[in-house]
Amino acid sequence: MAIRGSIIKIAGPAVIAHGMLGARMYDIVRVGQEGLLGEIIRLDGASAFVQVYEDTSGLRLGEPVESTGNPLTVELGPGLLTGIFDGILRPLEAVRKQKGDFIARGAIVEALDRQKKWAFEPTVKSGDSVKPGDAIGWVQEFGFKHAILVPPTSKGGAVAEIKRGEFTVVDPVCRLTDGTTLTMMQRWPVRAARPAQQRMDPTEPFITGQRVLDVLFPVAMGGTAAIPGPFGSGKTITQQTLAKWGDADVIIYVGCGERGNEMTHVLDEFPELVDPRTGRPLMERTVIIANTSNMPVAAREASVYTGITLAEYWRDQGVKVAVMADSTSRWAEAMREISSRLEEMPAEEGYPSYLSSRLAAFYERAGRVVCLGQPERRGSITVIGAVSPPGGDLSEPVTQATLRITGTFWALDDKLASRRHFPAINWLRSYSLYTKLFRAWYKEHMPADFEQKRDRAGALLQREAELQEIVQLVGPDALQDDQRMIIETGKMLREDFLQQNAYTDDAHSPLLKSYGILTAILAFYDQALAALKRGMLLDDILNLKAIEEIARMKDVPTDQFDAYLKRWLEQLPSAFAAPAAQPAAATG
Repeated sequence: MAIRGSIIKIAGPAVIAHGMLGARMYDIVRVGQEGLLGEIIRLDGASAFVQVYEDTSGLRLGEPVESTGNPLTVELGPGLLTGIFDGILRPLEAVRKQKGDFIARGAIVEALDRQKKWAFEPTVKSGDSVKPGDAIGWVQEFGFKHAILVPPTSKGGAVAEIKRGEFTVVDPVCRLTDGTTLTMMQRWPVRAARPAQQRMDPTEPFITGQRVLDVLFPVAMGGTAAIPGPFGSGKTITQQTLAKWGDADVIIYVGCGERGNEMTHVLDEFPELVDPRTGRPLMERTVIIANTSNMPVAAREASVYTGITLAEYWRDQGVKVAVMADSTSRWAEAMREISSRLEEMPAEEGYPSYLSSRLAAFYERAGRVVCLGQPERRGSITVIGAVSPPGGDLSEPVTQATLRITGTFWALDDKLASRRHFPAINWLRSYSLYTKLFRAWYKEHMPADFEQKRDRAGALLQREAELQEIVQLVGPDALQDDQRMIIETGKMLREDFLQQNAYTDDAHSPLLKSYGILTAILAFYDQALAALKRGMLLDDILNLKAIEEIARMKDVPTDQFDAYLKRWLEQLPSAFAAPAAQPAAATG
């Protein structure tokens, strides 16, 4: 029996309805004559507090509110890839066709195309027993064999009939002996995490191709990272770079409350990006949730849950998923606005007291897992959340709550961005809590001294920053030659190692190449210190051609880099031995 009440109060996106006895928390309701979508977020006797996902202007007291009896649920199945959706997974292209260029209120559009047919290939046969999470077949979706899974909520059982052929996502493809029919589409409530058979430790790094991240501040495969930074520091650009070059099979990009012009840039840019793995459009493995700052705050709050639910579905396929949430600050601001409409007791800076728990519940849905069902599949979700602190103040509540939850902190610096240093990651303020967990992986995949050289580079950068403060006070002449050499080495690390050019081959740096560049810089530093002790002048050292060759190393093609580095290292001692007549160094 449908539960039907009426509006007794309207406060922006929050609506209070009376006569809703029997309704449940987080049930979806239809509000007003236009049937606006909303969600019950508080119950008080027969009164229900509803957050509406659409503009509430024009609603009147007394208009009906009807519960659907179900929580906010999204459709999962073939056809999501390349899609651009709003915060509650309505495909924007389909909405445009139905309502025009502006999203009209009350639009009802299915996420998955009901007309498109997919070639289904079964992998089980009649008589086989299936359990929740088991794959019963697959369809080809771009470069993926998209597995069709028994829903986690199904009891499973013996297969009575299974079909091969072309079907839509709502056509039955399998029937169990108890009469249950299975289609290629599932529905799942966005606020509930999808189950997994086992969670695994984060012992493998998520390779991004960015040296400052991979070497100094790595994030785990299935880990969490925060990118806080002020306006103009490059949060969106950094996330786009990670989407293109990161070691993920599927990208879920959630534009949560971003400005319309930034979201437009993303929507224009992503379809043009070429996947470096396949040479095909990057959109073929990307889903975009576009929820701009002028959209209703309730939909903004829901968009993050929608994105992580899509990620869990693809994780259950046994692939590596990266979620780019841009930005969680806008999500938190939406929670703050809704909380104030509900007249809840505010906490720090007006945010609700449950801010930290909501952030934690979101980030905790990341991880590496053994997926439910057979055949055995292993998938991961790596969550990278941008934070937009007002004025770049990292002490504000959203940033601090995020830092307590995430394992990696990449601090963006607008001063670096203004100097055209990209990625604009501040190496003195960033950190990673995952590095100790990767030791076994480093021993297997990297040279034995990788961690030692990484730690040494970090110490040199720290020491250089301290010496720069002294130089600001008393000038460079007050420093000893070995201290000036630290400053010059720090400059090489900053410009030749940490900085990358997105418009050249250096946009992506394999981890072994990054190690090679670091090896060259540290080898030069060691040789320079030894030469200073022998009496060689610092000016002669700084005029060596080897410094120019280090600067060119990052532009050496990857397949030629090892040979280039080997020749360079072989000739380095002779360069210091005879600075006036040094031999021509390797040019590749």
